[in-house]
Amino acid sequence: MTDTGGDRVGAVTSAVARQVRDLRAARGWSFEELAGRSGVSKGMLVQIEGARTNPSVGTLCRVADAFGVNIAHLLEPAEEHTVKITPAVEAPLLWQGEHGGTGHLLSGLGEPDLVELWDWRMAPGEAHRSLDHPRGTREVLHVLDGAVVVRVDGQDHPVRAGETIEFHADREHGYRNDTDEPTRLMMVTVTPSGEWDRRTRSRRPRQE
Repeated sequence: MTDTGGDRVGAVTSAVARQVRDLRAARGWSFEELAGRSGVSKGMLVQIEGARTNPSVGTLCRVADAFGVNIAHLLEPAEEHTVKITPAVEAPLLWQGEHGGTGHLLSGLGEPDLVELWDWRMAPGEAHRSLDHPRGTREVLHVLDGAVVVRVDGQDHPVRAGETIEFHADREHGYRNDTDEPTRLMMVTVTPSGEWDRRTRSRRPRQE
């Protein structure tokens, strides 16, 4: 997890540390329990709570799923907003490709389902592989510029500018830019609410 300003990265890292610590304490979970539910190692969780690491987007997804919240909840204090406007420059950068591509989390809603809005930009040759999300998760991608190949369950689906693809994301999937031009897409991820336990692949109502 990186950003253009060191101060902003530090603020995000601290926010994640505080939220994970508070959510775990509220549930009375040990590090071992959270590790089992999320599939993230105990050592990594200790690093996250100590604000000593910038976890990847995949790690954040697993931790958020275990708590039954979206990634946005981990990035900032839970506050009630009748209206909230967030400048693009403040959207957290949670993925960065090896050739300069980026994945920004623009917004996240927590009720009744977990909804995330992403802005992805992929340079030629870049790819992102995503592990399966909790059962019932769906993704909708709309390609604004260029083209992208969306791979779901081992099958490729080319999507061009102006086209939209919707698919079940509770299975292995990924995105890649096979062209010589940059691509940009907007993505909405919708996950049913509830704490997800990867050990049993079951969901329970989340704790408030």
